[in-house]
Amino acid sequence: QVQLVESGGGLVQAGGSLRLSCAASGTIYIMNVMGWYRQAPGKERELVAIITSGGSTNYADSVKGRFTISRDNAKNTVYVQMNSLKPEDTGVYYCYANPTFGPEYWGQGTQVTVSS
Repeated sequence: QVQLVESGGGLVQAGGSLRLSCAASGTIYIMNVMGWYRQAPGKERELVAIITSGGSTNYADSVKGRFTISRDNAKNTVYVQMNSLKPEDTGVYYCYANPTFGPEYWGQGTQVTVSS
């Protein structure tokens, strides 16, 4: 019943920006932790950024100062504004949501490609 709906991926040139959105639907519970992970081909999935319902954030060192994560608790939606994109940011970005009760959830993934 719970679904994470991602949007905003695409192809941009280095230095450009993208904004990803992910909405959790089908639940009455606020997702305590929401955020984004990414995976490049042949690489392990890695944390991009997460945010709690209280607004506490954690960023990967590689994106600090360039990415900003935010959320709308009323909509169970998380966003990440990605600025100054680099080719090494290329990968499949997966939305993550973890409620206080029940299992954690993952989105299907959205492709982000940054060209040189």
